Amino acid sequence: MEGHELIESAPSPKKKTLTKADLIEEVARATELARKDSQVIVETVLESLVSALKRGEGIELRGFGSFRFRERGPRRGRNPKTGEVVDVPPKRMPYFKPGKELKELINQ
Repeated sequence: MEGHELIESAPSPKKKTLTKADLIEEVARATELARKDSQVIVETVLESLVSALKRGEGIELRGFGSFRFRERGPRRGRNPKTGEVVDVPPKRMPYFKPGKELKELINQ
């Protein structure tokens, strides 16, 4: 992840969430591309990640982290409105595991 100015920005004292629009602006600034072109790039990357996950593939971005699945078995839940017991079917849940380099950069 060396050489990426996106990571180097100082943390704000107020908690802020990086939005998709913020990411598009950062890509436009870093690459000196038009915002529209940066939007296509960001959306293409995100769509590629989602497509891979839909196909059941894991995603590994060296130095950043990986996306994998965890299997959640069937269980009994409760409808919060009515209190009625309902069966919750099994499902696959994506989760993110940060890479060693990302952990080190965050904890500097």
